[in-house]
Amino acid sequence: MSVKSSFILVLVLISALPLSAHDNKKKKAIERGMLEKMEAVPCGAKQHGLAGLGTLWASAGITHINSDEKLCPQYLLRTDQMDYEIRPMNLKHATILPVGQEAQFKMKKNQMILDVPEAGLRKMRSYEVVGMNPNNTNADDESSSSVTPDGH
Repeated sequence: MSVKSSFILVLVLISALPLSAHDNKKKKAIERGMLEKMEAVPCGAKQHGLAGLGTLWASAGITHINSDEKLCPQYLLRTDQMDYEIRPMNLKHATILPVGQEAQFKMKKNQMILDVPEAGLRKMRSYEVVGMNPNNTNADDESSSSVTPDGH
């Protein structure tokens, strides 16, 4: 009997070991942030015309160029620690995100994978991070909003 009970105890310990080892792995946590603003910024120009053909056409006096400045949506996503400026990776099928809504995201190399569940956008979309600034508005708010108990 003692061999049988010790064998069962060893099996239980061995089966519990992989479960506890799995918990130690770091998972990429989903972070949350607020979409503060959206602005249209220039992100390139489309040029049509003959100026790209070189000096042969320029010497003939043919330098007509039509250029249309291309605008891209750029968002400010504010978290507790950082302010991210992001642009959609797929500009052809860019989805307009609702400003003032909370977004969930995770970072993957130089991309941000973003989701806005409250707006009904249940699809994760890729965004390019074009700027990051440390968010130190919490320290400013705490120091400037010191109010004494008597209301002054």
